[in-house]
Amino acid sequence: MKLQEISRRLSLETLVSTGKLDQEVTGGYASDLLSCVMAKAQAGNVWVTIQGHPNIVAVASLLDLAGIIITEGMAIDAATLEKAQKEGIPILTTSLTTYSVVGELSKLGIPGVD
Repeated sequence: MKLQEISRRLSLETLVSTGKLDQEVTGGYASDLLSCVMAKAQAGNVWVTIQGHPNIVAVASLLDLAGIIITEGMAIDAATLEKAQKEGIPILTTSLTTYSVVGELSKLGIPGVD
């Protein structure tokens, strides 16, 4: 399923798209610890987190993730959005909890990383 379709179905707000919302999502991973994401997330995954600082973009870029969904209406640093635009990493946001977003992704058939 494409990131754009996930965004539509979950009513996510797109903050940075960089023209990559048509990217196919291969799976999903949820964590707020960057070290866990770096160890377990895979290229093409969508990452679900409450983090909003610029380091999330660096991790997503390093792993070639499809995008980042920031949950619980968390504030996102302006520097994060600038870096995401520059690095080509889509950032979407929602007021839903991480748990709810992961549940919805599962219902859409997006597999998790085991």
